[in-house]
Amino acid sequence: MELRLYDTLSREKRTFVPLDPKNVRMYVCGPTVYDFAHIGNARPVIVFDVLFRLLRHLYGEAHVKYVRNITDVDDKINDRAARDFPGLPLNEAIRKVTEQTGEQFHADVDALGCLRPSVEPRATEHIGEMREIIERLVKGGFAYVAEDHVLFSPQAMNAANSTLPRYGALSKRSLDEMIAGARVDVAPYKRDATDFVLWKPSKPGEPSWPSPAGIKAEGRPGWHVECSAMAWKHLGEHFDIHGGGIDLVFPHHENEVAQTCCAFHRERMANYWMHNGFLQVESEKMSKSLGNFITIHELLADWPGEVLRLNMLKTHYRSPIDWTMKSLEESAKTLDDWYRVAADVAPGEPAASVVEPLIDDLNTPLAIAAMHGLRGGDVGALAGSLRLLGFLSESAAQWEGRKQQASGVDPKEVEGLIAERTAARSRKDFKESDRIRDLLAAMGVAIKDSKDGTTWEFSR
Repeated sequence: MELRLYDTLSREKRTFVPLDPKNVRMYVCGPTVYDFAHIGNARPVIVFDVLFRLLRHLYGEAHVKYVRNITDVDDKINDRAARDFPGLPLNEAIRKVTEQTGEQFHADVDALGCLRPSVEPRATEHIGEMREIIERLVKGGFAYVAEDHVLFSPQAMNAANSTLPRYGALSKRSLDEMIAGARVDVAPYKRDATDFVLWKPSKPGEPSWPSPAGIKAEGRPGWHVECSAMAWKHLGEHFDIHGGGIDLVFPHHENEVAQTCCAFHRERMANYWMHNGFLQVESEKMSKSLGNFITIHELLADWPGEVLRLNMLKTHYRSPIDWTMKSLEESAKTLDDWYRVAADVAPGEPAASVVEPLIDDLNTPLAIAAMHGLRGGDVGALAGSLRLLGFLSESAAQWEGRKQQASGVDPKEVEGLIAERTAARSRKDFKESDRIRDLLAAMGVAIKDSKDGTTWEFSR
């Protein structure tokens, strides 16, 4: 079985051939830590966690390195820090914001069943690498200094007589299309409208570091160069997979390719570019103005993280996903069943019927369908398959206990009401029987009558 992945650059599924099977390397753009992450942010975290798990399954845990960064220098962070801690010096306030929101992010994604990446670098810890890349770009003629800024020139990149990729190849856009379709910063010191910032001067009180390229004033990096620097530091000039959301293709990933390839005279930065699709809520684009902006943290107050995880994986990662309450309820019922059947079973090897769709560009909907097929057969293979995908982190009793705790209902009270209902049914007092059934439903308890008696479970 060979792994095939869809590559955004070539626009086709390609057989995955690692540069070094003993050191498979993947970089994924992580969060900017200034607030709770929303459910759309959870999609790349979950998608690339599944890929990380699959790569470890195929190549061995010791042979896969997954880097996901934390952006901890950004205007949004500065604004949040000034708002929340007005009495503190800005740099101290920024540190408080990034530490707090970083911890929130970790708690949320841990609850989603995601493994921690092999390395989780912070942008502020890699300023030296950013300056070195910028110095290389200026020296090579791909970047220039203007009014204490350093700017990258896509025109210079495309004019270079070399094996460098063409700027715009990843997003399949010409320079004119990029100008027409993007919000381009207009500045008098820019030579061309498509030039983008590698380094800029800091405002008073903002985080600042010694500038590159002979600039005397202290400054701070642009967003795009941060990821180029962290990927280079931890994975090298050329690595296997770069991932992120489809919204990052342009300009962020396009600019990463440009910076890295020009700085190190490479044809490629990553051999495979992977991007997950957009997420909408109840068939509408998620936005604060529509009142449907949902954070992971808010959803975790009502649903176990594995329910959110399954709900995300029921849609292929490259397709748009519609996040609905109905789908969440269905995912919860599916997990209830899987926990009853497989949580306490010794896991076997993941079933081939599950692995095969996964190695076909992470076809998680087909893998989930295959796991449904295992339910009445090889339960050990079902347990192993579920664990491969990041499920069954608890015992069946722990899972049921979590549901009971969330419901706030005493199981003894439920059993007592069911006994009263059984007695009412036996004396043909169906009005009382229906009253108790409705009362149980209002408590979040679903009952099922059979010839063997009445069983119940907490519904969600």
